[in-house]
Amino acid sequence: MKKNKLRIGRIPYANLFPIFYTLETEFDCSSYEFAEGVPSKLNRMLNNGEVDLSPSSSIEYLRNPSLYRYIDGISISSRGPVGSIFLFSTKPIADLNDCTVYVSSQSATSIGLLHVILNKFYGLNCSLQSLNKPEDSGKETFLLIGDDAIRLGSQKPQQKGKLIYDLGEIWYKHTGLPFVFALWIVRRELYGEKDYRHGLFNKFTKDLSRAKDIALRNLPEIAKHSPMKRFMSEGDIISYWNKLDYELSDEHKKGLELFNKYLKELSYF
Repeated sequence: MKKNKLRIGRIPYANLFPIFYTLETEFDCSSYEFAEGVPSKLNRMLNNGEVDLSPSSSIEYLRNPSLYRYIDGISISSRGPVGSIFLFSTKPIADLNDCTVYVSSQSATSIGLLHVILNKFYGLNCSLQSLNKPEDSGKETFLLIGDDAIRLGSQKPQQKGKLIYDLGEIWYKHTGLPFVFALWIVRRELYGEKDYRHGLFNKFTKDLSRAKDIALRNLPEIAKHSPMKRFMSEGDIISYWNKLDYELSDEHKKGLELFNKYLKELSYF
């Protein structure tokens, strides 16, 4: 990646499509260079300094608060069902004690949230095991995130004996707080005025804030260009986006602090 540009991670999931689509169609992005990857990959790139900032797993920030800051006022959160983080199981969740739950390695936050839900909310002791494409393996219980979760959820797996649990819905039911799945995480050095990227970073934060506002006003138009049209109607795409919460208020931060507290109590990191 070119060092005279701001290096920005880009997650290719439907939940961020409105933001990136608006950034690239409404703003001058010539001083930005985007690196695409799933959240776990971008976590590593952030940690290694291969990108300067990225929308990335909130748990990456919680693990390394001395390394990062985050852009205030924007996140990927939910107040209730998130619509793209699903636990699929042939058994009711309350009956999963001592079971193995297979998880996609794409998102550390969702795996951490599942660990909290199983241990704190249901008092269960489960083994979480990473598996590539668990939905294709015939496993009884597995976690999917992002477009894979949306795609399988839209196929009505209940008819094939699978129960579906939305992790955002469970969190909200037990806490009454939003759950912050992702933050726009920034390496701390970008805040230093002597860093050559500081001016680019200031420009990007303004562009990002405006892009969020424009995108949320124009979801029906943006849905016409979404890759999700391959397996969802435009109406269903808009309905999914409307489940998401892109803000980052004091209440969101309380939810993030509670998540951090639970993870520490469970010695998760």
